[in-house]
Amino acid sequence: MGDKTQLARQFIQAIPHAQELGLVLTEIGDGMAKITMPYDTKLIGDPKTGVIHGGAVSALMDTCCGAAVMSHPLAPGGTATIDLRIDYMRAATPGQTITTKATCHHISRNVAFVRAVAVDDDAERPVATASGAFSVEAGF
Repeated sequence: MGDKTQLARQFIQAIPHAQELGLVLTEIGDGMAKITMPYDTKLIGDPKTGVIHGGAVSALMDTCCGAAVMSHPLAPGGTATIDLRIDYMRAATPGQTITTKATCHHISRNVAFVRAVAVDDDAERPVATASGAFSVEAGF
């Protein structure tokens, strides 16, 4: 598992959009990943409210889901997003870090299924939830 986890970390660190968004992988392993995105004024979607753009939240959630798949013990290799549904529950609070936790809950021969939740400091009220399907590719 150590090699897969390290490869997933290196992959995320190498993604240009992950660097631009300031994504930080804080936990990974056994089909679970947690990534934070600190508040940054360059990510604001609505200048009047200071709320982070939904596209930045989408990229955070997609990246976290892919990392969860890559770290799953049954995943043989890399992954790519097939389908990702994101439900936005509320605007993230301006000034707060957004954290996404994703869990890969099932892998078939060709597809991995993932669920994720994004929260700010109010962890009881999600900013967004996601469910998705990701390709399962052979070999690292």
